[in-house]
Amino acid sequence: MLLEPAAVYSAESFDGTAPSSRDQERVEERKESRRIADMLALVAERVPVQRRVVHAGDQVYRCGDVFTHLFLLNTGYCKIVNSAADGRAQVVGLQFRGDWLGFDGIAGGRYRCDAVALDTGEVWTIRYDALLAACASHPPLMALLHGEMSRVISRDRDTLLALTTLSADARVAEFLRLMSDALARRGLRTDQITLRMTRAEIGNYLGMTLESVSRALSRLARQQLIGFADGARREILIPDVAALAAFVGSEACGHNGHNGHASLQ
Repeated sequence: MLLEPAAVYSAESFDGTAPSSRDQERVEERKESRRIADMLALVAERVPVQRRVVHAGDQVYRCGDVFTHLFLLNTGYCKIVNSAADGRAQVVGLQFRGDWLGFDGIAGGRYRCDAVALDTGEVWTIRYDALLAACASHPPLMALLHGEMSRVISRDRDTLLALTTLSADARVAEFLRLMSDALARRGLRTDQITLRMTRAEIGNYLGMTLESVSRALSRLARQQLIGFADGARREILIPDVAALAAFVGSEACGHNGHNGHASLQ
C-alpha cells in the first residue's frame, strides 16, 4: 500500500506570516523524501525484489557484465565509474537512497560502467524483464521509471554545466552543496557530512587534481563556508548551506561570459 501524498502547505505560515525561503526548502525536502518513500513502496509492491546488503568497496555490477537487472538503492551511497580500454577511469556519478543504477546497460545489453558501494547499505536487485512486465500491467510504474530516467539525464547535464563553468573553489562548494541537498531530501543530517570519497576520487569526479581539491577545501574553510570536525578532514561542517549556494552563485556570475574551462588551480 502506498503512503498518503505529502501534505501541501499554504503560502502562509500558521501565524499568518509568509514562509521564509528555508521554510519553503524544508517543505520541498519533505515532499521529495515522501516521493522517494512512495516510489520504493510501489516498486516493492509490484515487482519481485532481491535485497542485498553491500559494504564499502563492494561492486553492485561490473563494466562488461551482461545486462539483466536494474538496481535500486534503498540505503547507502554508490559511485559510478566509467573505465576506458587503456585503463583510464572516471567517476561519473554519485547515487543515493532512491536512485536507480544500471540504466547504462539497457541499450547495448552490457553495463558500461562499474557501480561501487561507498558505504554500508541495501541494494534492491530487480530483473529488467519482470520490471517491464509489471510496467505493462501497471502504467503508473512505467511513468515512474521514465521519470527516474529523466532525472538521471538532468543531473548529468547539471554536473557537466558545473564542470565547464565554475572555478575550482566553486566546483568543490557545489559538490558539497549537492551532497547536502541530496541528504536533506532523504531526511538525513546536512550540517555535517562524511566524505565517503577520497580527495583523489573527488578530484577525478570534478575534473581537478587531488592537490586542487585540498586547496579549495582550505580556502572554503578560511572563508568560514565550511569547517572540519576531525583531523582527517573527512567530516565536513556546513554551518549555512544557503551561504555555500550563494558563493557558488556569485562565482558562476563572475565566470559568466568567459571562454574555455574554469581553472583547475
